[in-house]
Amino acid sequence: MGKREDYISWDEYFMGVAHLSGLRSKDPNTQVGACIVGKDNKILSMGYNGFPNGCSDESFPWEREGEELETKYPYVTHSELNAILNYRGGSLEGTKLYVSLFPCNECAKAIIQAGIKTVVYDSDKYCGTPGNTASKRMFAAAGVTCIPYSHTGRQIHISV
Repeated sequence: MGKREDYISWDEYFMGVAHLSGLRSKDPNTQVGACIVGKDNKILSMGYNGFPNGCSDESFPWEREGEELETKYPYVTHSELNAILNYRGGSLEGTKLYVSLFPCNECAKAIIQAGIKTVVYDSDKYCGTPGNTASKRMFAAAGVTCIPYSHTGRQIHISV
């Protein structure tokens, strides 16, 4: 008997981990996950969008509209930054980031500064907005390769 042939690819695996991480987010509207991978295909860190440690999910707002301080935007840490901050192993130079949503301009800065060289993203729903355009411009200038995730159409179900 030979080896099993229908195993998932590395890209499916790491994007799946990013999406699974996003399911930890308490945000009622947007769940984004990220997974940082080393050159040897080892997961180094993961993150999802949420409030910083010590900032209660019950006390801070989840609203998308209204007075700025009454919305989630000044408080939420994005998945990419959480993944970078969660890493405790030293340098992230030359690593790859899998993320379910193309990084905003603030996360792009952190990704570049951390030394991450490849971003594999699933959705680019904010394509063409000023923040998205700024991200792409900075990534290009810093030599960060951005690759859209190539869907295989495979259905992966996890029962727990």
